Amino acid sequence: MREIVTIWYSGAKYQLGRGQHGYGIWAVGGPGPQPLEQWPETPDGWSAAWSRFTALEAPGRIAHLSQPAAPAARPVGAVGAVGGVGGISGVSGVSAVILLAAGVACGVAGLFPGYLSGASLAKEPAELVPHVIYLAVWTVSALLIALGGTRQRVGTLLALGTSVVTFGLFFADAGTVIAGGTRLLGAGLVLGLVGWLACAAGSTLAFRLRSADAPGRLQRHAWGPAGIVTLAALGAAAAFAPSWDSYTLRTSAGLTQSLTAGNSFANPGPVIAGDVAVMVALVAVVVTAALWRPSRLGAALLAGALIPMVAQAISALVQVSEPTSPTAFGVSRAQAAQSGLTISSGLTAAFWLYCAFVVALVMMCGWMLRSVRPAGRAAAPPDSVPAPMPIAPMGPDDSRDLVPDAAGRQDGPAVP
Repeated sequence: MREIVTIWYSGAKYQLGRGQHGYGIWAVGGPGPQPLEQWPETPDGWSAAWSRFTALEAPGRIAHLSQPAAPAARPVGAVGAVGGVGGISGVSGVSAVILLAAGVACGVAGLFPGYLSGASLAKEPAELVPHVIYLAVWTVSALLIALGGTRQRVGTLLALGTSVVTFGLFFADAGTVIAGGTRLLGAGLVLGLVGWLACAAGSTLAFRLRSADAPGRLQRHAWGPAGIVTLAALGAAAAFAPSWDSYTLRTSAGLTQSLTAGNSFANPGPVIAGDVAVMVALVAVVVTAALWRPSRLGAALLAGALIPMVAQAISALVQVSEPTSPTAFGVSRAQAAQSGLTISSGLTAAFWLYCAFVVALVMMCGWMLRSVRPAGRAAAPPDSVPAPMPIAPMGPDDSRDLVPDAAGRQDGPAVP
């Protein structure tokens, strides 16, 4: 039995339409009637099909043949089909949410025992703030994944971006133990590492639920923004390594000494490896997000990578607002009082340069969200999805039978 196919859009190599089993992409002059790729006849399915089609074809080459029918919405709470709305997609989706929830629970529990050298995160505001931010992101991501539909994909990419970048941060903490010995290892660090591992596994499992959206071919109109995003990521990564903390020591005798601290490459090897992993992961995720189609999902991935970097900046601001103990410089409190030693802290130019690059990335993330505009024209950019309009049910008069001819070629649709 031959499949009746309605073709709505045609490009130089591919054509987009609807078959008996949902939306699909067929090759122009291809070998047979079966689609090369297929999606369910749901709103998310149509969005994914259009995004994939415009990633394969340049917008200027797309011809509008006929108006697509409105996709049928699934009942709220439906479960099981990939791309469904209102519920988690199958057992894997439930497992992803459970892993994220377990990871968040371990992370919260790890805030209170000793983390490194016996001090807990809860007693160190500068260290507590970024960890709370990571846990908040993973919590929001789990809720979005549980809601299903497009929100599931947003939550997945948000959690994935955060998990990838924070790998280096947690590895740097573990590197301190590797370099200094197990005496530095606290239960809080163990729980934190287990929590990160569970959240990373949950976001990876959720990511595998759908693969309709993916990095695509970069169109000319997006070259400039993608280049700006890449340069900003490289700048933020480069500014992450130098010293951020600046200290000025003054004595009652008028002696003054200035010091800087926090240079990534002044640490032991394992800690350096973790910091380098952060920088590499940031650039890799940002570039991937810039190429992602549709761009609103790329913005979710970019936001996931940026949140840990913003958290690092907030941590530095919290730290500089706290009084600095003279013991950090090998001077006892008694000696400091005797010599009239005072310590003032500040932030170096490298920190403010880092903040400027991060702000630029945040602005580009907002631009990627605002660049999505519904369009009904055939030459719509790949980040937009034509608004479906209902038409009469599919029939032989408005369809094409895609059947190989005697030469093995497949007839393409005729333009009305």
